[in-house]
Amino acid sequence: MARQKVIEGGASGGGAGSIPPDPPLGQFNPDDERFDDELRPQKLNEVVGQRKVVGRLKIVLDATLKRKEALGHILFDGPPGLGKTTLAMTLAREMGTECQITSGPSLMAPKDLLSYLTNASYGSVLFIDEIHRLPPAVEEFIYPVMEDFRVDIVLGEGLNARTINMKLKPFTIIGATTRSGMLTAPLRDRFVFREHLDFYDVTDLTEIVRRNARKLRTEIADDAAGLIADRSRGTPRKANNLLRWTRDFATVHEATGNITRPIADDALAMLEVDSLGLEAQDRRYLTTLVNVFSGGPAGVAAIGHTMNIPPDTLEDEVEPFMLRLGFIQRTPRGRTITAAGLRHLGLTPPTDEGGDRQPRLF
Repeated sequence: MARQKVIEGGASGGGAGSIPPDPPLGQFNPDDERFDDELRPQKLNEVVGQRKVVGRLKIVLDATLKRKEALGHILFDGPPGLGKTTLAMTLAREMGTECQITSGPSLMAPKDLLSYLTNASYGSVLFIDEIHRLPPAVEEFIYPVMEDFRVDIVLGEGLNARTINMKLKPFTIIGATTRSGMLTAPLRDRFVFREHLDFYDVTDLTEIVRRNARKLRTEIADDAAGLIADRSRGTPRKANNLLRWTRDFATVHEATGNITRPIADDALAMLEVDSLGLEAQDRRYLTTLVNVFSGGPAGVAAIGHTMNIPPDTLEDEVEPFMLRLGFIQRTPRGRTITAAGLRHLGLTPPTDEGGDRQPRLF
């Protein structure tokens, strides 16, 4: 099978196109480093979750391989940590071609993109993360690349300026964005396929934790895997981070190094992750909204200054999960805590019939 070359920022490294099956638990070779730090699926049929998206990608991939063409340009959008980069690398691996990786903020001018375009081989993949952050000049430069596989280079200035058209080999641009609404319509419309990635359910996350525990040469109980999955906010990246922490905790506190339910409980308690996946900063946000602003409404800037945390950090890292849980509301006047958020803190929601309107401790 062809080998895949992954290029990030101009550096390249080799990786096999397929991975042998995992050995049974208890039979790991301590000198085998294949799976250490490599938790990403290697093929589409190894991807857990996102079944509808993966099903459509398989159709596109199979048809492309039969026609021996380059994949159409693909846009993945969705919250961070759901597997956009993983799917891009998996598609390149299935195609048996190289995958160049860059990001929107690193492409400050068209010249920064030229090296990736000239290095692109037939059918290869160029993955652009956070593509919504491409500067306007780079975005306009990429239009003819996506449509006609052509680069327009302007030489000289003024009356002496002339344009050189350089043809490129057909290849695939895969873009990833956490804010698809910030993409301009011309750029968005140039992607042939657009897929939205949603949060994972606990069953899929539990399977991901089990598989990755095997790759990390760690034995984990089913109820411990379920506990980690339940507190991962529906995000595989979060599940992997909690798994690594729990593995470290088990190595120190458990003679066998195995992850049992009590070990997982103690590890997550030490990390201050509660039963719903809220962390210390999340709970501090809610208590600040209650104790300082009487439950709201309060502006995010005021909350941020009170907590000594930048407001954009609250908007990007804290509030999305609070909104998913229904613990806060965004109103024209500011943020307010809901009855569900109060109950999670152990507070009694205020009454609506002329009684006590302040949150009270149970």
